[in-house]
Amino acid sequence: MSKAASTRHHILEKAFELIYLKGYQATSIDEIIAQTAVTKGAFFYHFKNKEEMGLAMINEVMYPGMTPYMIDVLGKTDDVLNDIYTMLKALLLSNPFFKVEYGCPAVNLVDEMAPINKPFRKALSRLMVEWQRAIEEVLTKAQSAGRISKNNSPKQVALFITSGYSGARNMGKVFGKGAYEEYLQQFKNYLSSLK
Repeated sequence: MSKAASTRHHILEKAFELIYLKGYQATSIDEIIAQTAVTKGAFFYHFKNKEEMGLAMINEVMYPGMTPYMIDVLGKTDDVLNDIYTMLKALLLSNPFFKVEYGCPAVNLVDEMAPINKPFRKALSRLMVEWQRAIEEVLTKAQSAGRISKNNSPKQVALFITSGYSGARNMGKVFGKGAYEEYLQQFKNYLSSLK
């Protein structure tokens, strides 16, 4: 990686850390610059403005950082329902990047920026849409193989699962990790109903 590419990536990683803790709108370019110890000129060499930096952060840090935990883990075994449960449990209880009190960085940005910024909504939807499609795909395969009931729409189930994750993450901000454990108990019951 070139020095310029390394500097750009460093800015994006530090911006991600600050935005995760404070939110996008509450984080200033000056705070990002102070955190990275780069000059203002270096920041603006890599990004023409904060929005461009934010979109790059989603596409170059968040997307590749979250995809392995949300998408790549699916379809590894023939027990799709257990795979989905294990994926969600890992996201909620053992993902090293997420802090309970701060929720999920992607969900936070969806809540904060998707309603007011179309480019952010488009970039964030990429992760969510691909996650839902991955869940839908493994459910469809499981239905075709006769492993789960065909009584449910894989698309609707995928939306329900991702929406439940989002809600659990937000409730964790208020109620702590116990909210995740309660959610996972009921989520396991829900998955059993799909057999």
